[in-house]
Amino acid sequence: MNDFRADLHCHSTCSDGTLTPTEIIHLAKSKNLTGLSITDHDTIGAYTEAVSVANSLQFPLISGAEFSSVHEQTNVHILAYGFSLESKIIHDFCYKHCSRRTLRNQTILDLLKMHGMPIDELDLKESTPHAIIGRPHIALAMIKKGYITSIQQAFHLYIGEGKSCYHPGQKVSVEETLDIIHQAKGLAIIAHPHLIQNVSTVKRLLDMNFDGLEGYYARFHANQNERWVKIAQNKNWLITGGSDFHGTIKPTLPLGASWVNQETFSILLDHFKSNQATPA
Repeated sequence: MNDFRADLHCHSTCSDGTLTPTEIIHLAKSKNLTGLSITDHDTIGAYTEAVSVANSLQFPLISGAEFSSVHEQTNVHILAYGFSLESKIIHDFCYKHCSRRTLRNQTILDLLKMHGMPIDELDLKESTPHAIIGRPHIALAMIKKGYITSIQQAFHLYIGEGKSCYHPGQKVSVEETLDIIHQAKGLAIIAHPHLIQNVSTVKRLLDMNFDGLEGYYARFHANQNERWVKIAQNKNWLITGGSDFHGTIKPTLPLGASWVNQETFSILLDHFKSNQATPA
């Protein structure tokens, strides 16, 4: 099918997106996408709802998540695909990330309070009861309280990396993340290498045992993607692609802005189906 398009990078209300898993699947159908992976940050909670919806619509869905990690003080995001949704290894890893985020969020809230911007942690949980809470949720609470006027302002002035109310939290290494994904029989992909500015970190990542990289990302032009596509081809790695859709939080990134073809999607879908039969 020449018109086959599958978006392998999007976020729901289970992390920092603004659409529910059900709404994302219906949006994908309306945009004539032919496959999807919901890759929420450090959680697979979306699939509790998404699987039954996708099955009812006969819409192909691949398991996915975007895990936060650090290498040489540089934040690195790693996309995991094709693992079993019943994998205890993945569920335990998501729980570890949830605990890490809870501690980090409390430290950020403490710092905001010290700067005269108190926010109650219960307010965050009430407004996003099913989400893995992160800095975008804190930014929205800051807007609601009238402390700032936009998410961008919150990050630029207070909670962005290196700012007065930023805290990195407990670090999870790239090596540990790779090991967990592979133990769970998943495929590990370097997310948006376009955004990693530390050249030394990029070189080291390319020497690790990843299964691929995200060559087609967001609304980057073909010539910007070409470098990463060639690198992946030379390493015989998978080349994935996706929009990084978040809904109204990132309105310039529509679902389907980047995608993969049927050949790539079929490889991932077959991998997922085989792992569903024998979860790790």
